Amino acid sequence: MFTRCLLPITFISLALLGGCGALTQQRDATLATSSQLDARFAELEQTLSQRFANEQAEETAWQRRQDRLGEELQRIDARMKGLRAEIARLHQAPKVQAPVRDMDIPEELRNKTLLGSSEWVGLPTVGTYLQARIDSGAETSSLSATDITEFERDGDSWVRFKLALEKEDEAVEQVQEKSIEAPIERRVRILQSTGEESRPVVSLPMTLGPISQNVEFTLNDRRHLSHPVLLGRNFMRDIAIIDVAEKYRHPRPEFPGGEPSEVAKADEVANGKNSD
Repeated sequence: MFTRCLLPITFISLALLGGCGALTQQRDATLATSSQLDARFAELEQTLSQRFANEQAEETAWQRRQDRLGEELQRIDARMKGLRAEIARLHQAPKVQAPVRDMDIPEELRNKTLLGSSEWVGLPTVGTYLQARIDSGAETSSLSATDITEFERDGDSWVRFKLALEKEDEAVEQVQEKSIEAPIERRVRILQSTGEESRPVVSLPMTLGPISQNVEFTLNDRRHLSHPVLLGRNFMRDIAIIDVAEKYRHPRPEFPGGEPSEVAKADEVANGKNSD
């Protein structure tokens, strides 16, 4: 009887002792020594120090970039202020007159007449003024003519013709239907897409500004072109040079029955003939 009562107590005691042993082992497993804690704290401190150092380096680099950007903005601002000051100075500065073109001509060319790309010419024996295009690319000068008839006089070859003009071409009205006669100086052959053409050449007195001399003209109908007269290299050689940026540098000559040169100058300005 006593033995049966003792057995349960023994089992309960053993169980309690076993539980206490397991608890003691678990506590021993979770507790760390002071040296381990010191090592862990040192590791954490080093990690934090490294992270702080990295953040400090990034902040320093960012600050340097900010400083460089600030300096660049200051330079740009100073440059803009300089440009604004220069623009203001240019606006306030008096306009300087362009130097006279004649002063830019080399010494060896000073004795030559400066012509624009278009000029007024006079034909004294015909009695009219005409507009001429100055063309250094052409060798021979040309006069717009129609009703060209060749004939013989005292054994020499002559030609009779009239000026070929459009309604807008400016000339002395009384001579537009006038027959003009002149000896044939020579003939020139002109190669065209339609074939070869022979044209008579006549010599007529002509004036252009200070120039007054005989000029050889080929005769052909120029009504489809912009000017009734073309002046080529043979006329300009040794006496004139061209400024293609200008037109009508010299006044229109006056002839009986024609408009005064002052009226022509007003017409040139009104029609834009002095412009490019």
